Amino acid sequence: MSSPDTLTSVPEIVCVGENMALITPTDAGLNQATHATIGLAGAEANVAAGVVAAGHRVAWASRLGNDPLGDRILSDLGRRGMDLWVERDDDAPTGVMFKDPGVESSAVYYYRKGSAAARMAAGFLTADRLQGVRIVHTTGITPALSASCSEMVDELFTAARAANALVSFDVNDRRPLWSREEASATLARLADAADITFVGRDEAERIWGTVTPAEIRAFLPHCALLVVKDGDVGATAFEGDAEPVFVPAPVVDVVEPVGAGDAFASGFLAATLDGADLAARLSAGHAAAERVLTIAADLPPLD
Repeated sequence: MSSPDTLTSVPEIVCVGENMALITPTDAGLNQATHATIGLAGAEANVAAGVVAAGHRVAWASRLGNDPLGDRILSDLGRRGMDLWVERDDDAPTGVMFKDPGVESSAVYYYRKGSAAARMAAGFLTADRLQGVRIVHTTGITPALSASCSEMVDELFTAARAANALVSFDVNDRRPLWSREEASATLARLADAADITFVGRDEAERIWGTVTPAEIRAFLPHCALLVVKDGDVGATAFEGDAEPVFVPAPVVDVVEPVGAGDAFASGFLAATLDGADLAARLSAGHAAAERVLTIAADLPPLD
């Protein structure tokens, strides 16, 4: 991992989480395909790339295997302009995700148990390392990777606060990674403790049984700023005891929805760094999501 002394300035945001190699068949489903593409998949790096594209200094922090797929991820993310706070592991591989495209939706299959990123543990990022950072962002995917990752996220919240950084947390529930019962309790605790929390209305209903944005706010009363995303309806922000702010989603011809939530978070966080008001931040989130919804990938292609 790079030393802070080697950086010309401190990043405004640090995004913490796993990035995987993404294998997508191009000529048939996984059970019959003979050709495929290799890309990248990872919520936190998606957010980092979006905030960089908006003109801000961002670091992505994680662990990768000391293998060709790890090299590929570093090369791609480095070309996107983010700082790479990455440890390499000689004994654990880079995680892999397979996508099985379908007419109505795509199925995904994870091969990330025991990955290098799953070995992140308490002490991975300290308050000293985060000095000067304005926002630390992670998601509910990270604590689901392993017990040590869950402990790391708990400590990350504490370290960020000690460094006077805001904690941003996207619930981002991934059903294949853990049980509903375990996810419900852990995600509720972290979402309620964050300074900024993003959650989809549908995923909140799935894991907590809360149906409306107001019910989600009542369930997460301590989060300083709660953003509830409701697909093509719009997004509602609850800040303190103020009246909620709602901004409708634009009408979009969707090519693929994967990655839109990460893009929304990147637009919202970039606008937060710019000092925009709450409605403008929600609009920036929608605009960033719209750009991803109109392409068949999580991130725009590199030039």
